[in-house]
Amino acid sequence: MTFVLLALSAAVGLAVGSFLNVVVWRVPRGESVVHPPSACPRCGHRIRPRDNVPVLGWLVLRGRCRDCGEPISPRYPLVELATAVLLVGATAWVLSRDDGLWLLPAVWYLVTIGVALTLIDVDTHRLPDAVVLPSYVVVAVLLAVAAAGTGDWGALLRAALGGAALWVFYFLLALVYPRGMGFGDVKLAGVLGMYLGWVGWGALVVGAFAAFVCGGLYALVLVVLRRARRGSGVPFGPWMLLGCALGLVVGEQMWGAYLDAMLLG
Repeated sequence: MTFVLLALSAAVGLAVGSFLNVVVWRVPRGESVVHPPSACPRCGHRIRPRDNVPVLGWLVLRGRCRDCGEPISPRYPLVELATAVLLVGATAWVLSRDDGLWLLPAVWYLVTIGVALTLIDVDTHRLPDAVVLPSYVVVAVLLAVAAAGTGDWGALLRAALGGAALWVFYFLLALVYPRGMGFGDVKLAGVLGMYLGWVGWGALVVGAFAAFVCGGLYALVLVVLRRARRGSGVPFGPWMLLGCALGLVVGEQMWGAYLDAMLLG
């Protein structure tokens, strides 16, 4: 059963990754993600179905358009592979918990928007409302389904409080330091707070703190390597998502270890 689920996760991840390539390109431009069909940006020929097979299509074409020979960025298959790997990892994490499979749809959704928002933020320094705002409704529904399936309504209440708490925290940061915190980050914080709150208060604290640690270390490395100056804008959305992932996976354990150390100290 476990192997089947992991294999299914990989297959779904490849397909979702292919779609996310479209989302990442079109959403920042305000274009539809379903129409028109994908086409070569140079010659305009539509991508044939057999060439749209995730990863394999790019390999068969040797990274070039079948019609005009224009190079196709290796980013496309890499996004497909990364999404597959992340969905497999997310599934393995869910299987290690006591929620059963009720939490799986919500976690898959987090991975999906996480990949899309990371790439969009890196490309454009924006976290589009078209992805973030509907996620409040989607995540609330998926977590409510998980709560109904597990009977853990306390986790759902904690998720709501966690989302509100992280939103308020980021909102205050944006007011105090508007140059360093955009309102796209504030909106995303509420979504991530729901996930972290579902797992526990320790996950929420660690996940929020980890985002700033990881982002700060990355910015420091850029300054040391002279790839950026002090005050240079660094997309923070990817670090928020990474911090959330760390909070979900190890946040409760780290928070428990910290409390134990404080008591012993």
